[in-house]
Amino acid sequence: MTKIILASKSIDRKEILRRCKVSFGTLTTDIDEEPYKTKIKDGFKLVKELAKQKVLKAKEELIAKEKKAIIIAADTIVMLQGQIIGKAKNNNQAFQILKSLQAETHDLITGVAITHTFFPKLIIDCDSTLVEFSPLSDDEIREYLKTNEWKGRAGAYSIMDKASFFIKSIKGSPSNVMGLPVHKLYQILKKEFNMNLFKY
Repeated sequence: MTKIILASKSIDRKEILRRCKVSFGTLTTDIDEEPYKTKIKDGFKLVKELAKQKVLKAKEELIAKEKKAIIIAADTIVMLQGQIIGKAKNNNQAFQILKSLQAETHDLITGVAITHTFFPKLIIDCDSTLVEFSPLSDDEIREYLKTNEWKGRAGAYSIMDKASFFIKSIKGSPSNVMGLPVHKLYQILKKEFNMNLFKY
């Protein structure tokens, strides 16, 4: 059975696969995202390109180690009124991001790239979910920031944890909001790689 490698350091993406009882390994890839973020202003194109770069980097490393695997990489951003919102670098940025999202509906977009170490096939796709926040006071935002859930998360929140207190509605895939649209992942692996996740 071909091993699945998740090329990500995301806690949420790992947790999604664990909850689905999928057997997988992980590989952390470090790419410089800034040139892509500077050049690409379309959110859908950006997440697909970043996912592609991550999966190709992982593929390169695994080929060098002669490891046979299906590799999955992903990238997630938030878009609000046409503006791309990434991860907060500090507490102040996280506060400003959450303040801009409160009482608004934003688009959470995840790009997914899948390939095999020893075959050229590369499938790139993306998914989009609309998330509506309830109104939040400055004090509520500060209380949320104390949880540190915002660290390393697009839009400075994690739907799996206390942020669920102020998420009013979701239109689309909930797993996409967590950073990995498993419905798309399942279909791509089944159709393009002849892999059934029910057996992993």
